Amino acid sequence: MDQPKESALAGASGHGGRMIEARRLFPGAPEPFIDLSTGINPLPYPVPSIAPSAWTRLPEPEEIAALEDAAAKAYGVAHASMVVSLPGTQLLISLLPRLFPQSPVVILSPTYGEYARSFAAAGSLVVQARTLAGLADAPCAVICNPNNPDGRRFEAAALLEFLRERKTGGLVLIDESFADLEEDGLSLAPYLPQSNLIVLRSLSKTYGLGGLRLGFALANPDLVEAIRAALGPWPISGPAIEIGRKALVDRAWLGVAKRRLHQDVGRLDRMLQRAGFSIIGGTLLFRLAEGAAAPELFRRLGSAGILVRRFDTNPSWLRFGLPGSEAEWRRLTDSLA
Repeated sequence: MDQPKESALAGASGHGGRMIEARRLFPGAPEPFIDLSTGINPLPYPVPSIAPSAWTRLPEPEEIAALEDAAAKAYGVAHASMVVSLPGTQLLISLLPRLFPQSPVVILSPTYGEYARSFAAAGSLVVQARTLAGLADAPCAVICNPNNPDGRRFEAAALLEFLRERKTGGLVLIDESFADLEEDGLSLAPYLPQSNLIVLRSLSKTYGLGGLRLGFALANPDLVEAIRAALGPWPISGPAIEIGRKALVDRAWLGVAKRRLHQDVGRLDRMLQRAGFSIIGGTLLFRLAEGAAAPELFRRLGSAGILVRRFDTNPSWLRFGLPGSEAEWRRLTDSLA
């Protein structure tokens, strides 16, 4: 079996989806390489035909406004004035510490590592808290709901109570990138505006369109306009506008995807449990498994051309995305056996 070298794939400091790096790490692995390292729907929204003009001219403000109106309706926001389009939520995560400088920043952890990196790079003191109560006095608080990688989630009622009881007036950032597939009662979007609350939503995960680079920030109109001014007049592309509008209004597709993903995560859970792992969390797009054999399984799967996510801070954890075809399911089954 090929022995992997140390790389950016070695732990939580990296990101999923690094397929060129995966091939360097496992040079003898069979092709096609299967990427289960991300939390992205493996059966994406079918990209519709795109008007040639979307590629050849700058987007009109009215077109961006129509996209934001569709997003407001999809996410339950009262008015489109509380929605601003983003070229992926990651850009705003990098921009926020400079746009709204606050310190210290308390992040409900463990979670997506770019929050700590972005705020630290901007000079903020970053503190990690394990419970919601640990954020009560934070000048700036960050919560991912549902959380990556463990799927921890809070009902909207609990977060609204948290906002009411906060002793400071600083920024609260709620990342709902994995919330599209959740039941009603989790998202804070329908309760906007709140004075210092920003909610993030993404098309990358549920719709399987990571390369589209499209997300949204939801907030009171003053915060929205500050973000919009920082992004400039053409923050997203014409094709992203067309695809995003059609995807957001296609509730039938979303319902079918949700039912299929329910079946798929159940199938994945059973496979991992038969392999001796415990399921300790996740969402409909990924599962977090724990077992003493995690380091060896990471190497075995990689040598079989299957990339999963491992964590240097928790060596017994592995995070699995979902296979996208029966051929991929069979390869995973054979590799776990």
